[in-house]
Amino acid sequence: MIVVDTNVIAYLIEDRPASRRARAIDPEWAVPLLWRSEYRNVLAGDIRRRQMAVGAALEAFQAAELLVADREYQADAAQVLRLVAGSRCSAYDCEFVAIAQTLGVPLVTADRRLAAEFPETAITLDTFAA
Repeated sequence: MIVVDTNVIAYLIEDRPASRRARAIDPEWAVPLLWRSEYRNVLAGDIRRRQMAVGAALEAFQAAELLVADREYQADAAQVLRLVAGSRCSAYDCEFVAIAQTLGVPLVTADRRLAAEFPETAITLDTFAA
């Protein structure tokens, strides 16, 4: 099992430049509950840029839900805030780190800064897929 960030979920579901690399990794993904709001925001951007119709966005979201069914976790607030205090990352990003640390698995991320801030937990998609 690995934790993946929202960008990796988008790569798994949609056809994006990093999709091939994302689809080549471990098929058992875990995420914080926050992924739902973040992915809806990704899809909202696609809709606004007219890159995706509302119906297609809804289908993409439903496909993503199936990918992580029964593997969504609530991040511990104290742990997230400690991670924030020791880094330059947002609380949103630290939720993914917290879940990975709690589960004792790597966080695979498209965010190079996040991987640099938490090298003991996070690894970039490019490195993980290599």
